[in-house]
Amino acid sequence: MKKIAIITMGVKLRREKGYTRFSYLAEFLTKAGYQVDLITTTFQHWEKAQRDLGKIRKDMESGLYPFGLRFIYEPGYKKNIDPARIISHRKAAKNLRKMLEEKPDDGKDYDLIYAEIPPNDVARTAAEYAKEHKIPFVADVNDLWPEAMRMVLDVPVVSDFLFRPLEKDAERVYSLVSGVVGTSDEYRDRPFKNQKRKVPKVTVYVGNEIAVFDKGAQNNASIVPKRDGEFWVSYAGTIGTSYDIRTMILAGEELANRGYSSVKIKILGGGPLKGELEALASDRQIYNVEFVGYVPYDKMAAYLKKSDVLVNSFVKKAPQSIVTKIGDYLAAGKAMINTCMSPEFRAKVEAEGFGVNIMPENVNELADTIVDLYENEEKCRQMGENARRIATEQFDRPQAYKKIERLIAQLVR
Repeated sequence: MKKIAIITMGVKLRREKGYTRFSYLAEFLTKAGYQVDLITTTFQHWEKAQRDLGKIRKDMESGLYPFGLRFIYEPGYKKNIDPARIISHRKAAKNLRKMLEEKPDDGKDYDLIYAEIPPNDVARTAAEYAKEHKIPFVADVNDLWPEAMRMVLDVPVVSDFLFRPLEKDAERVYSLVSGVVGTSDEYRDRPFKNQKRKVPKVTVYVGNEIAVFDKGAQNNASIVPKRDGEFWVSYAGTIGTSYDIRTMILAGEELANRGYSSVKIKILGGGPLKGELEALASDRQIYNVEFVGYVPYDKMAAYLKKSDVLVNSFVKKAPQSIVTKIGDYLAAGKAMINTCMSPEFRAKVEAEGFGVNIMPENVNELADTIVDLYENEEKCRQMGENARRIATEQFDRPQAYKKIERLIAQLVR
């Protein structure tokens, strides 16, 4: 039995907040016949707190995890974009190196290392260890650092100085890959931008389990009340710098001023700008905007299913491509308004016919587009059907993640 290490600094374990891509992958590969260790941090990224390792170990002893779990100490940080985060990841990278040099409990070395990037320095540690021990290394590219960080801190000379180590780490990782998995075509191809290498590469969207999404939506439908005649325009995700929630709020105000009283803006999630944006809506007395807050995944699914239009809302400079929430948006089977400027995703929206692209940070254009969909029920319905079809064909993890397993099999055979 081949043994694999999956390394991630951001993963949702039982009873936690966050994303499940890597815990799902660990279980998926275990079922495919591999022995898997999921290596992660003591710090829970979404809760910004240290994990209760005692509870997790009890869950492990009870057989609730079919794969192994190993934890490296990380001191943590309070903000997503924060010098403390860079320092925290640097310490995590050093601790990862120590862990990899130690023999696992079963004394068996890894046959392949699979690590997410970013964090760049953690991925570099994994990649260099794999090279030294002649182990295949697969990078899972699910964001671009430092490109994304320049959204918050883009000061000539200063930013270049701060981010140069991240750039060097990224290029070093890309020079060592045996295979690449990208959560979009753009991310899949990024390792080859500055160097030509012939290694296997695949695009596997973050995706979701559609059966789990549907069950959650069904089980929570009764606790998500929607009045007859209401038209919900919803956003689910982080309320932070990259996401253009301000324009959604002001579009809600514009729609109310135009007399569209049945249109309701629903904002699901939390983040660093939530308080500021709630104050904006309150100060301007925009009463058709509701900040629902963070809700568990199954309840979020019910909100998305009850919505009429979903907004993939980004600011102009946002570097994101095809993000985690897209799988859930598509599974909901609703028309999508997209303001993300990623050429890849904008082309997909148009080609697959599940939504409409508009320019970000434009209140009137967003309001006009909402009105158009509100007044064209058939258009909304057709886009929703297309969305659900694409979710099933391209984003459903039980099928989509087979591409990752095939890539790994190619490298360890």
